[in-house]
Order: sequence, then C-alpha cells, then structure tokens
Amino acid sequence: MAPYTIKTRKWTRAEYDKLIAVGFFEPNEPVELIGGEMIVAEPQSAQHYTAICKTAKALEGAFGPGWIVRTQGPIGLDDESEPEPDVAVVPGEPEDYRSEHPSRPVLTVEVAGVSLSIDRERKGSLYAKAQLQEYWVLNLDNRVLEVYRDPVADPSAVFGWRYARRDDLNRSATVAPLWAPNARVRVADLLP
Repeated sequence: MAPYTIKTRKWTRAEYDKLIAVGFFEPNEPVELIGGEMIVAEPQSAQHYTAICKTAKALEGAFGPGWIVRTQGPIGLDDESEPEPDVAVVPGEPEDYRSEHPSRPVLTVEVAGVSLSIDRERKGSLYAKAQLQEYWVLNLDNRVLEVYRDPVADPSAVFGWRYARRDDLNRSATVAPLWAPNARVRVADLLP
C-alpha cells in the first residue's frame, strides 16, 4: 500500500474574509490568517491582557491625535495574511477604515508569553516581509521589550524576510517609536 501524503490547503485573505462574513467562526474565536494558514491565537492570561491595555494606553499618549491605536484588530498585510496583532498604530481616524482593514501600521506590537517563538520568528518574518519598519515584542517572561527594525531579505527566515536590528530594552529603559521620534515610551509602562 502506498503511503498517504498529507496535504494542507492555503487560504487567501478573500476566502478568510468570506468565512468571517458568513459566520463560520464563533464570535471572538481567536483565529488569524498568517501566510495562508489559519492560526489559533495564544489564550490570554490576565497578565497578557493587562500588558495589551497598558501598551495601548502608552502608545496613545506617545502618538497623540491623528493616530489610531488598535488592539487585536485585523491588519490586511497581503493576499495570504490578515494577522490581528495585540496592538497596532495606524494613521488617521476610525472612519478611514470602515470599508477595509488598515494594511500598513507604523508600529505593530505582540505581547508574548508562550507565543514568544511564534512572535519572534513567524510573525516577525511576516511583518518584515510586509516592510513594516518597526515591530515590538513585549516579552513577558524576561520582562523586556524587544524592538525590531530594518527589514531585510533572508531566505532562511519563515517568510524569506527578517529584521536586521534587534534591541532588548529592560524595564528601566525608554524607546522612541520611529513615527513618534520626540516621544519617549517607558518600558515599565508597558509591563503588567
């Protein structure tokens, strides 16, 4: 008997959006489309959710008017990816996105506990491929903010791209987002 080869099916963003529109997923089901695959998101502990809220609040203060700080909202990156980062900063007003999700956040943040390797490697490669210039991982286990910048091609990365620069900032450090260079965000203000 010939061995059975397992095949997987890639999904497009258009197909994924149709599944959402027809109610295929349960309300608040933690699924996102990453590179054509439907991924179940990390369950949220109280610490994880607190970090999301604190990060959103700090970034609202840093960016100010003319910017939207979205929490766990879809980002339409490409035809195969519609991730829902924990926090994303996009230009404009909420009404600007009533027809379609934003596609180019100026800052994307993932809060990482058990999802740390996925957030570093898989999502990091995805965001670098999309040419997002700045990506933060709030590493809850090590109590540091990992700041990623400068996307570069790398065939060994999951999606063929990675960030060339990574800075690990401890709780006493501050960081200036690329699109809000005069602001100072304290890492301690992000951590639960």
